Amino acid sequence: MNTKKKKRIVSGIQPTGNLHIGNYLGAVKNWVELHETYDAFFPIVDLHAITLDFNPVELRKKTLEIAKVLVASGINPQKAPIFVQSDVKAHCELGWILNCVTARMSDLKKMTQFKDKSQKEGSDNATVGLFDYPVLMAADILLYDTELVPVGEDQFQHLELTRTLARRFNKKFGDTFKIPEYFVTKEGKRIMGLDDPIKKMSKSAKSKYNYISLMDSEDEIKKKVMKAVTDSDPTITYKEDRLAVKNLINIYKLLSNKSIKEIEEKYKNKGFKEFKQDLSGIIIDFVLPLQKRINSISDREIEKILEEGAKKATPIAERKIKEIRKKIGFLH
Repeated sequence: MNTKKKKRIVSGIQPTGNLHIGNYLGAVKNWVELHETYDAFFPIVDLHAITLDFNPVELRKKTLEIAKVLVASGINPQKAPIFVQSDVKAHCELGWILNCVTARMSDLKKMTQFKDKSQKEGSDNATVGLFDYPVLMAADILLYDTELVPVGEDQFQHLELTRTLARRFNKKFGDTFKIPEYFVTKEGKRIMGLDDPIKKMSKSAKSKYNYISLMDSEDEIKKKVMKAVTDSDPTITYKEDRLAVKNLINIYKLLSNKSIKEIEEKYKNKGFKEFKQDLSGIIIDFVLPLQKRINSISDREIEKILEEGAKKATPIAERKIKEIRKKIGFLH
C-alpha cells in the first residue's frame, strides 16, 4: 500500500477581466492535471483584485464565473478545495506580519509588475495595496506549507520574494515555513497575445484581438484567429525567432495534444490560411463544450462549493497562523 504523502501545491487566480485561453493553457490546464496527483488548493484571490480600480458588481460576478470555469475544466473540489481568498482571514493577518518582520521597501521597489501596473494607473494614483501585493501573495503561499507553486514567467520574481521572506522568517524565529519550489511547463508557461507576440496574452488588454476569451462565440474565435499576426515567412515552422508562429503552434499543440513535429509535418506544404482555419476549429471544439459545462452550473451550486472550500482551507491556515503568533510573541 502506497502511503507516501502528496506534495502540496497552491495557485491562485484573480477574478478580473475576461478569462482566456492563455489563462487556461498557462494555468488551469496544469491545475486539472496536478490536482489528481498533488494535495492542491486553488484560491480565487479577490483581495489582489482590489489593488486596481474595480467594480463591486463585476467583482462578485467574476468570482463566481472563474470558480465555475475551474469546476467545468475538470477540477474536482472534493479533491482540491476552491475557495475565495477573503473568506480565509489568515491571509490578511500573515500578509501584515510579513510586512512588519520580513518584507523590506527595497524588496518591493524591485518588483517589475508594480512598475508596469502603476504606470497604467498613473504613479500618483497607484495604491499602497498595489505596491505591497507581492507580500500578500507570499502569505497566500506560505500559509499552507506549500511545496510547489505552478507559476508563469511573469510571476517568477514574486515567487523568489516569497522564498526570501520565508528564509528570513525562519532565520529569525526558527523553522516555520517550507521554501516553495517552482513548477512550470514549457509550452504552456507563457501564451502570447495574438496581436503582439512580444507581450503576454492579457485579460486586461485594450484590444479584443489580443486574446480569445473562454466565453467568445464561434464567430468571434474565427475572426480573432484569422486576424492573428504571423510573419513574412510563409512556412509553418517552430523556431525561437518566429515568435508569432511559435505562439500559434503552441496553442495548437496544447489543445490538440499533437507534437510540434506532427504539426510541422501536417502543414509542410500548406499556408497560414488553412493552418488558421484548422486552429480555429480546434479552439472552437474546446471552448464551446466548456461553455456548456460552465452554463450548467448555477450560482448557488458554485457558492456552496466555495463555502465548502473555505471550510477545508481555514483550519489549515489557522493552525499555521497560530504557530506564527506564538513565535513572534503574541499572547494568543
